[in-house]
Amino acid sequence: MKDFSKYKGIFPAFYACYDENGQVSPERIRAFTEYLIEKKVNGVYVGGSSGECIYQSVEERKLTLEHLMDQAKGRLVVIAHVACNNTADSMELARHAESLGVDAIAAIPPIYFHLPDRAIAKYWNDISSAAPNTDFIIYNIPQLAGVSLSSGLLRTMLENPRVIGVKNSSMPVQDIEMWRDEGAIVFNGPDEQLLSGLVAGAIGGIGGTYAGMPELYEKIFKLVEQGDIAAARLIQDECCHMIYRMCSGKGNMYAMIKEIIKFRGGPDIGSVRAPLLPLDADDLHIARACAADIDALVAKFA
Repeated sequence: MKDFSKYKGIFPAFYACYDENGQVSPERIRAFTEYLIEKKVNGVYVGGSSGECIYQSVEERKLTLEHLMDQAKGRLVVIAHVACNNTADSMELARHAESLGVDAIAAIPPIYFHLPDRAIAKYWNDISSAAPNTDFIIYNIPQLAGVSLSSGLLRTMLENPRVIGVKNSSMPVQDIEMWRDEGAIVFNGPDEQLLSGLVAGAIGGIGGTYAGMPELYEKIFKLVEQGDIAAARLIQDECCHMIYRMCSGKGNMYAMIKEIIKFRGGPDIGSVRAPLLPLDADDLHIARACAADIDALVAKFA
């Protein structure tokens, strides 16, 4: 039986890294990679929602992964999200990811058109065929993709030996239990329910706010492993309150988190790409306060 232990733990979603002109910045990709390594996270999830994949070209997504992999040099477990809204580009990104030696690729279902399960399965299997030596993870995020993973579709996909699991970003924790019962490993997606997802059997978490406060999520994971749910709940509650504050500004949440990372002594990785809204100058005080409070929570709990 295959050993999936390398996928245990906390996987921050890797943010898009731009220069002052809004172009993908190799230097900032490398700096952000090193920052996360220093934070001792187990791995990263590259090219997903937090990576602004739907606003980047195939070449930009390749560039990000190339510089991340070269900087990491095996020090991170890397899951590369490769889905585009057409099969050919998705297969190209899958081939490219495998050529760089990523640990796994992942894909959302095709968005916009509501396709039947057989079309979604073919899309995913075609992508997987372009990376025949690489694990494949289904990304279930129905609130954005407009498609919900069903048990029947998951069973069909698990017939493909490369399909190992699901990144589950639906809100019901029950889904984690269902996909686990089908034989898949499951990553918890919604950051607000990391604790619940781990208790339900998720192998780890992939999250869009993890990079802003990785120490706290790492502590939650370790406490659950130790069976100290009450202590983990205290930190989860604090993380949830922090997420609500991150979303309280006028701009995009990722723009806010990138500013928080800078206030916490991390690298400048730019803002976000239109049509996402950048951080409003009037909301800098929120980022500064969040950074200070995260540092205080890290000192208290982690």
